[in-house]
Amino acid sequence: MTAPADKKSHSLALKAGLLLVGIHVFVGLLTLVWLPYDPTAMAGGRLEGPSLLHWLGTDRLGRDLFTQMMIGSRIALIVGIGAVTIGAIIGVTLGLLAAFASKWLDDALAATLDILIAFPTLLIAMLVVAASDTANLWSAIIALGIALSAIVARLTRILAKRVLVMDYITAARTSGSSWPKIVAIHILPNIWPTLSVNFALQFGLAVIAEASLSYLGLGAPPPNASWGRILQEAQGTVYTAPLGAIAPGIALVSLAIGVNLLADGLRDTIDPTRRAR
Repeated sequence: MTAPADKKSHSLALKAGLLLVGIHVFVGLLTLVWLPYDPTAMAGGRLEGPSLLHWLGTDRLGRDLFTQMMIGSRIALIVGIGAVTIGAIIGVTLGLLAAFASKWLDDALAATLDILIAFPTLLIAMLVVAASDTANLWSAIIALGIALSAIVARLTRILAKRVLVMDYITAARTSGSSWPKIVAIHILPNIWPTLSVNFALQFGLAVIAEASLSYLGLGAPPPNASWGRILQEAQGTVYTAPLGAIAPGIALVSLAIGVNLLADGLRDTIDPTRRAR
């Protein structure tokens, strides 16, 4: 009796996630061809309130806040996609190597991954950025990708080991198939659905982590308008111009919720046991 309601709620989560993420994607792509103002121009007075000319008002330097927020969407997408891509390449490679490794090497890699996962992602990213001597957008992306790779590697190792004990893997090996061919034809297609859901979750984590790095001065430097940097600049004027802190906070929360709803909807779509409920 509850199956139709569960199915409807799963579909609603997927649609809501697509809507929220789609809005940010649209705004991020729009910045490539149009912006209300030059992001570095002092287009109005300091800390002006919302108006027809400045929909969200201006910041402490007189720059249009809506323009800054639009650029923040683009940076969030770049960071999320870049970090997840780097994390996926490193993590999937390490996870597959661990799955095929001898027992002692597998145990050593598993222990190393567990140690890395025990450290917060933001802390690892901060250490990588600090070691690079330069705080910029790309160093933040690389740092976050490295930090996220441990989670991806551990999941890949677990999933690959489950597939390796299947009868069709034994049959493939008996027929003379090489390990690279088995990985490409049998292992990756079977673990990819679960990994894709994890990548969606890692995307949201990367966006929040980058905002935290920018808030601490370790992310994208000016004139890049990261949501975290907008929050950092607005902390001194939160009572006189609250939109400077509220707007990026809402943007971060909406994107994180949208990505999580999207991941949840994808999991319900991919997993046949959840679809059947």
